Amino acid sequence: MKKLHIAFVGGFLGAGKTTLLWESARRLTEQGKRVALITNDQAPDLVDTKLLLRKGMTVQEVAGSCFCCNFPGLIDAAEKLRDSAAPDVLIAEPVGSCTDLSATILQPLKDKFKRRFALAPLSVLADPIRLKQVLTDTDNCLHPSTTYIFRKQLEEADLILINKTDLLEPPEQQELEMLVARRLPSANVRCISALTGAGIDAWLNELLSTQQSGRHIAEVDYDTYAEGEAVLGWLNADIQLYSSGGEVNWTTFCEELLGRLRTDFRERKAQVGHLKLLLCTDSGHLTGNLTHTKGDIAIRSGIEGSPDRANLVLNARVEMAPEELEAIVRQTLEIASAPNITVEIRQLQSIRPGRPRPTHRYADVVRP
Repeated sequence: MKKLHIAFVGGFLGAGKTTLLWESARRLTEQGKRVALITNDQAPDLVDTKLLLRKGMTVQEVAGSCFCCNFPGLIDAAEKLRDSAAPDVLIAEPVGSCTDLSATILQPLKDKFKRRFALAPLSVLADPIRLKQVLTDTDNCLHPSTTYIFRKQLEEADLILINKTDLLEPPEQQELEMLVARRLPSANVRCISALTGAGIDAWLNELLSTQQSGRHIAEVDYDTYAEGEAVLGWLNADIQLYSSGGEVNWTTFCEELLGRLRTDFRERKAQVGHLKLLLCTDSGHLTGNLTHTKGDIAIRSGIEGSPDRANLVLNARVEMAPEELEAIVRQTLEIASAPNITVEIRQLQSIRPGRPRPTHRYADVVRP
């Protein structure tokens, strides 16, 4: 049986992983390769999955726990994709608050499944603003235990991808590369822009030509790790929206919804890990993102006209109790939709991630 090439693309919340997955899959498909994707989340109704499916990608979602805590679920998803889509390349996106992937995923794959999978280097994507804050210990408003997770993601990476270089001037990019080299001297750093495509082809060539994966195992304190995840409220919602009178500008509605949520989080001094939405209508869809409490709202719309109904998938990862997060989202939806939009919440889950309990954890690197 031919080995299935599999690449894991990790990174903290808001780093741009979904954009990178889509752009990578598109480029590989243009090269004549069949590509499939695996997404991962603590709960169903993940924006990433629905967006990638809408773009025509072949996707399996592992929901309810992270890859490392549901290793059989990861293997099952990979095997289903192998049987149904016969991909040449499989790209997997772990949960954004997950770390210790080398010890809990890559080493078991190298040990137990080396005849089935060819592993690419573990890539960890980093938002440049958050990366600088964490490495310089300045202006970093994340909880210390959450920052700990981000640091461990960087430590275990085979490749660190500094993303969003389209937002950086050349001196800023060089300064950031030097900072990573100084603070993480064993790191292999690449600079890309998932939005413009800069650097992606070179990175993909490296992934497909190198199988030196899982070269580092980080020392992880699971008490700190568990606390870092537990401070985040986790909300996924599937919502149906109807015009109850007059035309609706769905872009304006989403801008107002995200803007009101940002204001509320700012007033409560609750840090945003990631806030994202996907709104779909019969005439197109739009996406919205907020990756920092003090950040800008990004909306990309492809909706034509003013359709009278829409489906909204909303994901929020915010440093607050899930019950409080749910109450804020429900109230903000009610305010933003008044007076001409009817809201029907079809499904909503607000949770606090439980303590990570990996299926496997290897203390040493598995050699070829």
